[in-house]
Amino acid sequence: MENWKRAAIAGSVGAAALLLLKGRRPAAVLVGSVGLAVLASEYPERFVQIREELPSYVRQGTRFLDLAIKIGGKIEEFADKRAARAFEELGEY
Repeated sequence: MENWKRAAIAGSVGAAALLLLKGRRPAAVLVGSVGLAVLASEYPERFVQIREELPSYVRQGTRFLDLAIKIGGKIEEFADKRAARAFEELGEY
C-alpha cells in the first residue's frame, strides 16, 4: 500500500474519531467513509467478500441483541421482585 493511502486512511480515522467525540456524527460518517473508500480501493476482493457475508453478520448481531434484551428483562424482573419484597418487609415494622 502506498504511503499516501496509509496517510489518508489514518487521517480520516483520526478525524472521524475526533468528530465523534465532539458529537458531530454526520461529519464523522462522511470523513470515515473517505478512509473506507481508500481502503476498499486497495483491497476490492476483500470488500466483496465482506459484502457477501454481511447478511450473516446482521443475523448474528440480531441474535445477540435479542439475547441481551432477554437478559435485561430478567434482570428487571428480578429487581422488581426484590424491591417489592423489601417494601413489604418495611411495611411489617
